[in-house]
Amino acid sequence: RWAEVFRQASWDEALDLAAQGLLRLKQAHGPRALAGFGSAKGSNEEAYLFQKLVRTGFGSNNVDHCTRLCHASSVTALLEGVGSGAVSNPVSDVRHADLVLVIGANPTANHPVAATWMKNAAAAGTRIVLADPRRTGLARHAWRVLQFRADADVAMLNALLHVIVDEGLVDEAFVRQRTRGYEALAEHVRAYSPERMAPVCGIDASTLREVARAYATSRASMILWGMGVSQHVHGTDNARCLIALAAITGQIGRPGTGLHPLRGQNNVQGASDAGLIPMMLPNYQRVDHAPARQWFEQLWGQPLDARPGLTVVEILHQALAPESDPDKVRGMYIMGENPAMSDPDLNHAREGLAALSHLVVQDLFLTETAWLADVVLPATAWPEKTGTVTNTDRMVQMGRQAIDPPGDARPDLWIIQQLAQRMGLRWGYDGPHSGVQAVYGEMRQAMHSTIAGVTGQRLEREGSVTYPCVGDDDPGQPIVFTERVPTEDGRIHLVPAGLLTAAELPDGDYPLVLITGRVLEHWHTGSMTRRSEVLHALEPEAVATVNGRELQRLGLHAGARVRVSSRRGAVELQLRRDDGTPDGTVFMPFAFREAAANLLTHAALDPAAKIAEVKYCAVRVQPLQ
Repeated sequence: RWAEVFRQASWDEALDLAAQGLLRLKQAHGPRALAGFGSAKGSNEEAYLFQKLVRTGFGSNNVDHCTRLCHASSVTALLEGVGSGAVSNPVSDVRHADLVLVIGANPTANHPVAATWMKNAAAAGTRIVLADPRRTGLARHAWRVLQFRADADVAMLNALLHVIVDEGLVDEAFVRQRTRGYEALAEHVRAYSPERMAPVCGIDASTLREVARAYATSRASMILWGMGVSQHVHGTDNARCLIALAAITGQIGRPGTGLHPLRGQNNVQGASDAGLIPMMLPNYQRVDHAPARQWFEQLWGQPLDARPGLTVVEILHQALAPESDPDKVRGMYIMGENPAMSDPDLNHAREGLAALSHLVVQDLFLTETAWLADVVLPATAWPEKTGTVTNTDRMVQMGRQAIDPPGDARPDLWIIQQLAQRMGLRWGYDGPHSGVQAVYGEMRQAMHSTIAGVTGQRLEREGSVTYPCVGDDDPGQPIVFTERVPTEDGRIHLVPAGLLTAAELPDGDYPLVLITGRVLEHWHTGSMTRRSEVLHALEPEAVATVNGRELQRLGLHAGARVRVSSRRGAVELQLRRDDGTPDGTVFMPFAFREAAANLLTHAALDPAAKIAEVKYCAVRVQPLQ
């Protein structure tokens, strides 16, 4: 089928066509006519070179990756509150906690290794509080389950903060010595008593008080959260509340405490650290901060744009901008991302991709995005190349090539450098594996405050090192913020959060709430896992889940074929019963191209983080005749 759309070409022809198309658009319309989506599924070196190519070759900061659709709001709040977007404690630290709050996450399906640590901790006596609109697999191991109303995160968290302030459970010494803004926060949460918030969030006041007391008085309490917290228009506010919860109780900077946003892809942490962010250079240096920008201009020998770039959703909006718009995006380079499946309001996103004058896609397979490309560059998978990755625990690890790539596929790092040369950049990353060591050496300069002590030789010797690690004799620091945080004043900044409702609420025409997510068997957009015969046999087709009461109200039965519709699109799939799904709610995984959940989701953005609200929109369910 691919031969009806594409023809085979030599690497030279394909790379020449890819680069010439991008250069032509840049020359005709300026640097901001181009944009790039990098990958959190590749190596640190690939992420670093990709963003460097966009910034020095394209000439703008229009570069982003999947964190914009998963944890951008978490990173925004963490940078604001503690000066770092990384986790404070590794997942395994749950074994040292007396209480663990898991909110907006389904670890048994999405983070099964982390879930094993949590289950083992629960078996050893750790109390787990699971807070989520859905009752998921971890509930069987939980001490308390807070099945709060979807979209009511801030109401519930402010109620917990109210109890801690009102009942004198604040760690006053910690607040006095290590925080800023406590008085404003305390005054703000006085209006959010559990009795007032119970009808809003759906959790009774006595349970809210019990959990707040247990969290505050525990010897060590830890918070882990997922995309159920971040993927809302109030995602940044949700994370601000979690930061405040840890800070005012002093539950940070010690074993078994702290803040841990669970990353969903294997190198989200590393890709973000390496600068695949439109407003941040590597190591989270703002592009509009002159000293930081000038430092990178010296390192790279190129002038850099001082304006923050566009985010994932904004880029595809701008692909559909009128011809007269000076910031209209006309060409894109996409590596290892599948926005034709992962972006919200897919009809709009796909229309934006199709409207581009030139699209270059670099991937393992002909994804839904690749079918829209002018040039497709076949890349390599993890076992077929060498490079480093940084996992959710801030652990830098070396991955070594184990097998040869199929056919004429080439390493991503080689492809990026070939395009850079054809765009006039004189890079000289020589050495085996497309110069991995040379690229990593430059990364250590760019990220000196975190990985200066993590040499390539050390990774070869030790296998992995946890950053920050700033010297050769530094063993690495799995637990950070022990004495201060890396804000300008060294204090945790507390930011009050008010109630902000979802961009689209249920009504008579669309009476149900759609929640999207992953399932254990299929990962992300399914471009890899749905090619596995074993995983396909376990979960072969798309389903929508509702509880038994909702089935009765709909007059349907489990196994029925239905149409789920929103104001943006409709999909047809099978209905499944899951009594963990709350009343008035439908859950859908987004890995199935034949029933893509993101055809339905809303593209409304969190105003601070520009993350899309893919965890909440209004839908209806109708039987298929």
